[in-house]
Amino acid sequence: MFTAAIHLPGAIDLERIDALADTLAALVAGVAAGVVGDAVIAAAHPDDPEIGTMAESTGAALVARGHSPWVAAAAVARRPWMLCLEAGDVPAEGWIRVLDRFGATATPEAVGRLRRPHAPLFERIAARREALTGTRRVRAGDLVRAQALQAGLPLRARAPVRPLRCSLLRG
Repeated sequence: MFTAAIHLPGAIDLERIDALADTLAALVAGVAAGVVGDAVIAAAHPDDPEIGTMAESTGAALVARGHSPWVAAAAVARRPWMLCLEAGDVPAEGWIRVLDRFGATATPEAVGRLRRPHAPLFERIAARREALTGTRRVRAGDLVRAQALQAGLPLRARAPVRPLRCSLLRG
């Protein structure tokens, strides 16, 4: 089972609120299927009342993102694995089956990576390189053990990256 960690970068505006709502709404099917157990929103401005209201109404925990949104979310994650998302990321069809299979077969040090075709070109190139060499950092779209993140970034050893057959779309 996974904790969904959603990074909400920058200043809060209507567009970012809508993006967060799209991501949270997309996760409902995963909750119903028993793959997503809880959610954490890592925000640059967690004291914003709109974000607080959205977190409270969805049952998500709200944390200040600090140096790394993923490390901040891992500190309050209640599940062993985390699905790292940016606000606005919406998993494509078949994501529940992909996460379920990954969680059942992955080794503790592995990192699963969903494709993010909307990511900047440099990030996509770096993600492909890391699929061959391993990674010491976590990106949006990654499935990673919360315990590894609690130890801090960069990861202690180069984690093998397993590209997954699923994409994240923009909501």
